[in-house]
Amino acid sequence: MQGLLILSVLLGAVFGTEDFVGHQVLRVSAANEAQVQMVKELEDLEHLQLDFWRDPSRPGTPIDVRVPFSSLQAVKIFLESHGISYTIMIEDVQSLLDKEKRQMSSFQARAQSTDTFNYATYHTLEEIYNFMDLLVAENPQLASKIQIGNSYEGRPIYILKFSTGGDNRPAIWIDTGIHSREWVTQASGVWFAKKITQDYGQDPTLTAILDSMDIFLEIVTNPDGFAFTHSSNRMWRKTRSKTAGSICVGVDPNRNWDAGFGKPGASSNPCSDTYRGKFANSEVEVRSIVDFVKTHGNIKAFISIHSYSQLLLYPYGYTSQPAPDEEELDQLSKSAVTALASLYGTKFKYGSIIKAIYQASGSTVDWTYSQGIKYSFTFELRDTGRYGFLLPASQIIPTAQETWLALLTIMEHTLNHPY
Repeated sequence: MQGLLILSVLLGAVFGTEDFVGHQVLRVSAANEAQVQMVKELEDLEHLQLDFWRDPSRPGTPIDVRVPFSSLQAVKIFLESHGISYTIMIEDVQSLLDKEKRQMSSFQARAQSTDTFNYATYHTLEEIYNFMDLLVAENPQLASKIQIGNSYEGRPIYILKFSTGGDNRPAIWIDTGIHSREWVTQASGVWFAKKITQDYGQDPTLTAILDSMDIFLEIVTNPDGFAFTHSSNRMWRKTRSKTAGSICVGVDPNRNWDAGFGKPGASSNPCSDTYRGKFANSEVEVRSIVDFVKTHGNIKAFISIHSYSQLLLYPYGYTSQPAPDEEELDQLSKSAVTALASLYGTKFKYGSIIKAIYQASGSTVDWTYSQGIKYSFTFELRDTGRYGFLLPASQIIPTAQETWLALLTIMEHTLNHPY
């Protein structure tokens, strides 16, 4: 095993792809606040190179952490010596990545139409952008592609606009993939785009929505990070911007918004996965959306889609102060997760970000809500931890199908409750 690990590190250095042989994902159960704080101490030990998939927040809430092989013994001894229980959620991360690669490599033919596009596999940035072009070419009366900016590394940032005509109509925004490793979200975004073109004129609910409102869909919100997950490090979360004075790369684009920016719930350490950036909107990927939303001025619902944990969240994340519209947002969340569960029985919890998951400052939907977009929501899609960010491709379509039912619920409510 040691020889394999050394070989994998050498190969990674040669080919530029990070290897995860022997890495495990542990689910840690902190029984009280003292144990939560002890796990947070682990989080601060950078030499361990821990990757928290679910951060330590409060007693009784699962903490999921990817531990490199070189740190496993030290972490397990620390937990055991402090009486903190844990289970092994993923025995070997690399084995899941190998399965994922094999599955993707079996579907390499370039799609010639959106009907032959394979929605049941994961795709590269180039393949998704090609899909967008096909979709627009096939549906010129309904779909168009708009470039809203360029990423830090110069990639175009695209959104799809679905519209039946009219200027500056009220609109709904949906984005996927702001955290680049959450591949089921970009894959779901592709499926949503096709679903919209298929169902307009067929499904009365969607037809009524699009007859009065536009839908904007940003499938790859963090293109640099997404490209990096394919080329170099499948577990990459952040953008790829450089931070002056640090060798560490990237900012968490879901901590970079001008809502509670810099408060607890984000890191000031450029090496952290929740690094907030030097200042609000420092990331061009965030700024592009901010500029678009402000220029448009008539967006009524804003839905940002993440994975994993099976949650539907609304503001706020940076403060425990209830949002003025909390009662309505809570009732709408309940309706949406009920619709979602009706297909496969998948159970989602719902609530404000800070109460349902943890404190998070500078998040997307806190900012959009502060801009007067009442129906601001964050989804955390499947699963609850068995695979985490490495959800098998066989679950893409079921995930997208059930999430669509929740999206329709929110969009229909937005249509019927103008403000």
